[in-house]
Amino acid sequence: MSERRAAKLVVASVVAVVTIGAFFERGADAQGQAPDHPSVTVRGQAYTPRSILARNMGTDEDQTTAFTPHKIIGNIYYVGTRTLTSFLVVTPQGNILVNSTYERNVPVIQRSVEQLGFKFVDTKILIGNHAHGDHQEGDALVKQLTGAQVVVMTEDVPALRAIKPGGKEHPIDRTIRDGETVRLGDTVLTARLTPGHTRGCTTWTMKAQEGGRTYDVMFGCSLRAGNRVTPENAEEFRRSFDVVRALPCDVQLGDHGAQFGMQAKFARIAPGAANPYIDPAGCKVEMEISEAMVRAILAEQAGQP
Repeated sequence: MSERRAAKLVVASVVAVVTIGAFFERGADAQGQAPDHPSVTVRGQAYTPRSILARNMGTDEDQTTAFTPHKIIGNIYYVGTRTLTSFLVVTPQGNILVNSTYERNVPVIQRSVEQLGFKFVDTKILIGNHAHGDHQEGDALVKQLTGAQVVVMTEDVPALRAIKPGGKEHPIDRTIRDGETVRLGDTVLTARLTPGHTRGCTTWTMKAQEGGRTYDVMFGCSLRAGNRVTPENAEEFRRSFDVVRALPCDVQLGDHGAQFGMQAKFARIAPGAANPYIDPAGCKVEMEISEAMVRAILAEQAGQP
């Protein structure tokens, strides 16, 4: 065995041990699952760690079955699955794709783009919310099919490098930091670092025009905590909650449709009706849920009732 191969095995073993340790640090039930507590109530709705995860992910079928592609607002379109979001931002100079999801979903996304009348090959820039496989595993295939420039948050680079479907190296063409922008034509997306779920979790913001008005759109990054929150992780979340709370928002989107009530809002789309995605009052609900859960986890870890 080569020294390089041996080193890789050691690193993989360490990562596995750390992951398993974090999973069981708060105990496990008879099925080997992390315990489903604490519970929090936000705006009259109760949530537990498992209920949030199940709501976000759905079934395996939900994760890979296309949701009806449709216009959200302005030049923003939905092209993802029932539970894993992917958005197409259209410009005369080409298009920006937000979240490639799993590699197996790339053909699903491509079909949705084409059903809307656009060309997948016109994807010029690929960005994502955070370095987990269900959101950015497909980056290499999207780049292979379109030649798109892959732009990622600097803090997520190590985690993205480890995402190698079929052994493919994860493409990274440009790294950015908090507050930097991605521009294509007149469309500008601003990257806001909102860590906690991952080190480089990125909330993207942009302006969209509809009906002669301009709206603030927020592509929120998940703020869901793991089974244990360390002091460092707690500080990351605290910073992120403050950032998201201060962001102007008329339209909240996210990396899972359930985070912004996508299916219910889509069902209300009708000719002549108000755009249901314009929902300033609902923009910060997901942040409130995540913040309440982080506080409850920290209290539980401290032995508080």
